[in-house]
This record gives sequence, C-alpha cells and structure tokens, in this order.
Amino acid sequence: MNGLHLLAELHDCRCAPRLLHSVDALRELCLAVCTVPGLTPVGQLFHQFGSAAQPAGATGAVILAESHLAVHTWPELNAVTLDLYVCNFSQDNSAAARQACDRLIAAFAPQRVALREVERGAAG
Repeated sequence: MNGLHLLAELHDCRCAPRLLHSVDALRELCLAVCTVPGLTPVGQLFHQFGSAAQPAGATGAVILAESHLAVHTWPELNAVTLDLYVCNFSQDNSAAARQACDRLIAAFAPQRVALREVERGAAG
C-alpha cells in the first residue's frame, strides 16, 4: 500500500487544441508518458465527449501494474486534471511517477499548476 499519489490541476493550457479535444491524442500521450519511465500499462479506458465532428474533451484511465493514471480535459476552460498513483511494493516507483507527471505537465503547457504529492500507506 505504500506509494506516491500525484494530483495536479493544470490551468490555462497552451498545448495544441487537439490534445484537449481528442481522445486519440490523449490516449497516445498517456500511454507514451507511462511507458518511457518504466511504468507498466496493463489496461486502458478512454472516452470522447461530444462527437467525432465536434469533440468536447476527453477522459481516460491507464491501469498500471504499479497502480493507475487518470486524466480529464476541459477544453472550454483550457484545463486538465491529472491523478497518478504508484505503489512501491517491490521497488520505489516514485521517480518514475514524477517523471511521467512532469512529461504530462510539459505536454499540456499550462500557465499555472497546482500539484500535490501524497505519501500513501505511511504509518502515522
């Protein structure tokens, strides 16, 4: 149960509009940022809001062997929320989680970020 939970709110994102509107672009980004630092995607579910002709944001979750990533876009607000949790059962995955989160934040290019780190499972 020990792990790191990263929660971020991204405001005034300056990324390409497609990244906020398109479920395909969101899926591609999420899978890419999880794979590179060594996290292990084992499942995924993404949903397109609006229609193919008029997309209105997307939401998605990547189930990781280490836990999960969830991302929600609000193109009408140029905003995104991120939720990335990794457990540290057999090894410390905190650095991989931070790297994946940093890459997501960079891709959305927000002008303002509210980021919280929660250590989970710590005795206290």
